[in-house]
Amino acid sequence: MTQTGTLFLLPNTLGNNNDTADILQHIIPDQVQHRTTGLRYLIAENAKTARAHLKLVANRHPLQTMLQEIRISELNINTPANALDALLEPLLNGEDAGLISEAGVPAVADPGAALVRLAHQRGIKVRPLVGPSSLLLAVMGSGLNGQSFAFHGYLPTDAAQRAKRIKELEERSRKEKQTQLFIETPYRNAAFLEALLQHCHPSTSVCIATDLTLDSESLQTRTVTEWKKHITQCGQPDFHKKPTVFLFLAA
Repeated sequence: MTQTGTLFLLPNTLGNNNDTADILQHIIPDQVQHRTTGLRYLIAENAKTARAHLKLVANRHPLQTMLQEIRISELNINTPANALDALLEPLLNGEDAGLISEAGVPAVADPGAALVRLAHQRGIKVRPLVGPSSLLLAVMGSGLNGQSFAFHGYLPTDAAQRAKRIKELEERSRKEKQTQLFIETPYRNAAFLEALLQHCHPSTSVCIATDLTLDSESLQTRTVTEWKKHITQCGQPDFHKKPTVFLFLAA
């Protein structure tokens, strides 16, 4: 019986930077970069950006296979569920593979989760490797409750449904003393913050974590009242079209 390969979950950087190679060196551990260079098969959200990542890694750790010979299959929100088995076929034949996200760690707020679950069902070994998670970094830096927190992804885009959901989660946060985490499409950051400030209690603490690990990083926690005053005096945070994690904790 052929021994299955291992599915390595490869962390990526959290965004572009003027000196991305330097960011890579300090954010992705050397042993993870070295593991990446030895793989001949990758599963990625976007093949083009995955190749760009491999080129960066190759600046410090030469690829063991020529870049043009590395196979990259795409897995994104448009990939049908019935296509996942084919992505795992090389692993069932004994070949190792790497699953890489567009940013951060795979399978967290990422379509790779379904593939990882299927790998377990097929008896394929899964190895998550150390790398940056914007969600955990945001919790760490927020000063909010790191003992109990919940990530909700995207909230409804409909204004009324969004307001209802914010109020429900604020009440949950108050009762359970639980930090609530969200992300938003970067060009909607301002509208999302406006909704939080409109529908949360004045004493609720809100954290905005933008471009974590990059030179443009910003991480600030204020109460709703303090945020409203700050925006009146200084304007909106510099987060337009920038990846941002929002957190709040009700008093």
